Amino acid sequence: MFKKLLPFLIFILVLSCKDKEENAVQTTWIGGQIVNPTLDYIIFSRGKDILDTVKLDSNNFFLYKTDKISPGLYNLKHSESQVFYIEPGDSLLMHINTRDFDESLAYSGRGGEQNNLLMYLYLRNESENNNLTKWYTLPSEEFTRKIDSLKQIKLQEYNDFIEKNEVSENFKNAALANITYDYFIKKEKYAAANRNNVEKFDKNFFDYRKDIDFERDELKFYYPYYRFMNRYFENMVFSEYGINSNVDRNSFDFNFRKIQLIDSMITSDTLKNSLLRYNALWYLINATDAKEESKFFEEFSKMNTDKKHVEEVGKMYEATIKLTPGNTIPNVALVNTENVVKDLLSLIKAPTVIYFWSGQSPAHYKNIHNRSAELKSKYPEYDFLGINTDTHYKKWRQTIINSSYNPTQEFQIENLNDAEKKLLLKYINGAIILDKNGVILEGKTNMFNANFEELLLGFLNK
Repeated sequence: MFKKLLPFLIFILVLSCKDKEENAVQTTWIGGQIVNPTLDYIIFSRGKDILDTVKLDSNNFFLYKTDKISPGLYNLKHSESQVFYIEPGDSLLMHINTRDFDESLAYSGRGGEQNNLLMYLYLRNESENNNLTKWYTLPSEEFTRKIDSLKQIKLQEYNDFIEKNEVSENFKNAALANITYDYFIKKEKYAAANRNNVEKFDKNFFDYRKDIDFERDELKFYYPYYRFMNRYFENMVFSEYGINSNVDRNSFDFNFRKIQLIDSMITSDTLKNSLLRYNALWYLINATDAKEESKFFEEFSKMNTDKKHVEEVGKMYEATIKLTPGNTIPNVALVNTENVVKDLLSLIKAPTVIYFWSGQSPAHYKNIHNRSAELKSKYPEYDFLGINTDTHYKKWRQTIINSSYNPTQEFQIENLNDAEKKLLLKYINGAIILDKNGVILEGKTNMFNANFEELLLGFLNK
C-alpha cells in the first residue's frame, strides 16, 4: 500500500533527521495521502483547538511541519475524524481511503507503529461494542468473565508491543486508558440495560468504579474516556430514580441533575467544561420548555469556566428558545421547484408539518416521504411541507420529478448558513408542527415517534 508513498516518506524522514541535527527544538512532520478525498484539506487539532488546516496537493498528498507540539493525543479530520498520538520529532505518515475511513487508516514512519496499535484497539473496541447487546441477558458474573477475556486479549497485544518497541510513558498511559475505559464502558452499558433488575448484579460488579480517575485531563477528548464519563454520569442519575420509574432522559430534571454531578465530581476544569458543554447542547436540542431552558442555561453558565463554551451554548440557547411552542417559526427563505424564492411564513395556509430531508440519504428521504403521504391521508387538515437541506438545486429538482413527489409541497433552503442557525439543521433532524398562522405547536419532534399522531389529533381538537 505504501510503495507509491515511499519517496514521500523518505523525504520527510530525511528532513526530520536534518532538523533534529541542526536544531535544539525537534521538528515534527505529519504527512500522507487521502484516497477519494471529499474535501481539499485536512484539519489537525487537539480537541477543539485547531493546530492547522493543511491543503491537499494535486495528488491528494498533505504535509504539515511544526516545532511547537507537545506529546499526546490529537485529532485529524477529513469529513470523518480519528485520534492519533504524536511526540516531538516524529515523522508520521498516514494513508486514508474515505470510502472505508477507519478500516483503511494506516500509519508508517516514526510514530507509525504505536498509532497502528491504537487503531487496532479502536477497531476491536468498535466491533466488540457493536455485538455486546447479545450478552446483556447473561448473569452479571458471566458477562464480566466474557469482557474480562476480551480485555486480556488487548492487554496481551499491548504487552507484546511494549516488549518489542521502546515507547514513552505518555503513550503507555494513552494505550492503557483505551483498554481500561473501554472495559469500564462495557460495564456501564450492561448496568444501563439492566437498571430495572438490580438483583441481577453480583456484589463485586461495580468494584471497577473505585478505579475511575476523574482527573485525566490529557484524556479529555479521547473517545474511550469521554464516552465512559457520559455513560457513567447518566447511570448515576438513573440510579437516583426508583426501579421501573418512567424516566425521561431529555427532561430538565434529569439533565440538570447530570450537570450537577459532573460539576461536583470532576476535578479537571477542562474535562468538566467539556462534559458540561456536551450535555448542555444535548439538553437544549431536545428541550421544549422555554422557562426550563432559561434556568438550565443560567446554571450551566455558573458551572462552566470556559467563556467560549458559554458563548457557544448561549447561541444554541437563543436559537432553541425560538423553536419552543408559542413562538412563530423563523421566516427562512425557500426556493420552490420553479426556482422562485418564497418566505416560509407565506406558505403556511393551514395547520402544517414541516420536515427536513437530504438527497444524500436516499433511504431516509424515501421513508419520510412515505410517512408524510400516510399522515396526509389520515389528517387532510394538515399540509406537509418537505424542505430539502442540500445545496444542488438541479439534483434536488430531478429527485422530486423522479420520485413523483408533489412539487407544490417541496422546497429547498435558499440560504443554508442562515437556516442552519435559525432552525438548528445540524442538530435537529425531525419535524415541526405549526398552526395556520405559523406559530409553533411542537418544535422538536419526529414523524416516526409513537406519539406523533396523538400530537396531530390533540392540536386539531384544541
